[in-house]
Amino acid sequence: MGTLGIIAGGGELPRAIAQSVTASGGKVHILGILGSTDKDWLEDFAHDWIGLGELGRSAKLLSAAGARDILLVGRVDRPTFSEIKLDGRGVMMLPSLLSAARKGDNALMQAVSDFYEGEGFNILKASQAAPNLVMTEGPLGKLTPGEDHQHDIARAFAIIRALGAEDVGQAAIVCEGLPLCVEAAEGTDAMIARVNTLRKNLRGTPDKKRGVLAKALKPIQDGKTDLPVIGIQTVQNAHDAGLAGIALQAGASLIVGKDDVAAAADRLGLFIVGVKP
Repeated sequence: MGTLGIIAGGGELPRAIAQSVTASGGKVHILGILGSTDKDWLEDFAHDWIGLGELGRSAKLLSAAGARDILLVGRVDRPTFSEIKLDGRGVMMLPSLLSAARKGDNALMQAVSDFYEGEGFNILKASQAAPNLVMTEGPLGKLTPGEDHQHDIARAFAIIRALGAEDVGQAAIVCEGLPLCVEAAEGTDAMIARVNTLRKNLRGTPDKKRGVLAKALKPIQDGKTDLPVIGIQTVQNAHDAGLAGIALQAGASLIVGKDDVAAAADRLGLFIVGVKP
């Protein structure tokens, strides 16, 4: 594979993927998105900065870097289109982007992917670019879910499938069969934090860890953008909320810093398990 172009949003995942690719001998060229991408790590890699509306310029920069395979990864807040400065290609794409945005985040990301594919780029999945970050089937650390947790995991995945079909979210928390929270636009961390605002009698058996966080692809996603991801902070947040563990869709979820995440889960007494729902 030649140079991998990474259009990077915020969060830890773009950096982790860039490090994984270069550690295996590959080359990357990163386009940081102004206002979204963390600046502290880009100096370690070949990079340029782009605005959200600079679709044409981004394509030129990727071509100049020799990147035909590209990856769209990281957190980007839904834009206010009236405030975006558009280049010529951005202006041409605006009607289709506005139409897609009304259908949900997945449709919007698909429209952006379609633009780059139309420019001759090959959109890779994060799992293809950095396979060592992919959650495999089975436990990650020393702990495994019990039978009661298995039921909660199955119910949580069923909820994600049902709501994900409407482009609602990738995560849910279930405790002793009761759905406690589902993820929407607020993100996983904020969803987990809501657990501690619930009445204690809704949170399962007292004085022990209870409830399961599950993350999976929405059924309308193709896995090229916005894969479910966790890191150490997710594990810490789950522990702080009194959860027993985390279940991820095997083969379609990513873990930033697997060894550190496994160690943190073992230390905090949580299981992390990859499941094929």
